[in-house]
Amino acid sequence: MLRLPQRLQDIRTLLNVVNWRDLEAQVEGEARARLAIVGPVNSGKSSLFNALEGRDISEVSPVPGTTRDLVKEAFGPFTLVDTPGFEEASGAERHRIAQEAMEQADALVLLLDAVAGIHQADVRLYQHIKQLNKPVLVALNKIDLIGSRERASVIVDAEHKLGAGVLALSAKTGEGIADQLMPAVIELDPRIAVAIGRALPTYRRQAADRIIRDAALIAGGIGLEPVPLLDVPLLLGHQLRMVLRIAAIYGESFSLRHARELIGTIAGGVGIRYLGEQVSKFLPGPGWLVAAGFASGGTFAIGKAAEAYFESGKQLNAPQLQAIYKRLRRERNRPADETSSPESRS
Repeated sequence: MLRLPQRLQDIRTLLNVVNWRDLEAQVEGEARARLAIVGPVNSGKSSLFNALEGRDISEVSPVPGTTRDLVKEAFGPFTLVDTPGFEEASGAERHRIAQEAMEQADALVLLLDAVAGIHQADVRLYQHIKQLNKPVLVALNKIDLIGSRERASVIVDAEHKLGAGVLALSAKTGEGIADQLMPAVIELDPRIAVAIGRALPTYRRQAADRIIRDAALIAGGIGLEPVPLLDVPLLLGHQLRMVLRIAAIYGESFSLRHARELIGTIAGGVGIRYLGEQVSKFLPGPGWLVAAGFASGGTFAIGKAAEAYFESGKQLNAPQLQAIYKRLRRERNRPADETSSPESRS
């Protein structure tokens, strides 16, 4: 049977297999993720673009096809792309521009006109977008112009024709943007969550929570590795990436060294903690599940403590961070603890 290393140097050797520079580069790239707003003529793409930016960038007009060129406006590292319409009779160049924008985007929002209803061209456009294999949301704009009694039927009709769920919103009034569209966009992909959170402070906590939940889930899978120590570099690398992502969301320039120091401050002696979590792996089956729970719960607690740290403007001290971490670990482990004795919970 494998022996559990007694020296921290053994863990340091394992950690050397992680390519730290690549990790930093990945997160830096995520902070520049791009979201393309696409849709047919006069669906309100420019209005939505302007609503998200908070000022008029893309020309808005009731005349179909007003947006003549690709419009790019950076929100810090995050770029929204408003494309021209797809259905003009003589728009080969505009089609090329729109196609290029979709291919370069990391995720897309297909915006359709709730008043006009769903046409076959809209269905074809959605099918084309799906072939790009990118995260996509479908939204029905101008819902404010639909009577309250008719809204449900309009949404059901759109979902039936497209074969996909849709969100209802109004770029003009703001209805459905903050409470439906943006949370759904954040859930599309962790890269988009990083970019959205960094660009739009209103959504930072939602974006950070998305990153933490995703990281905790993946950490549980990493913790299922049955051979002691093989998961340590992967788990630490995963937690470091989570902290770097949270830092990016809060607009902080954070290196891997700083991320390691923050994790060490939050969770105490990192090396000792990882060694302790490996002990359960020597009990096959149930022990692996316990290790997975440790990995998931610990990652969640580290993430939430890091979130609190940046929310405070980096004002929380070590004892405060450790208190947050310990409280969250207890809360995450409570279901298992309830089956144990009072002494084991102390």
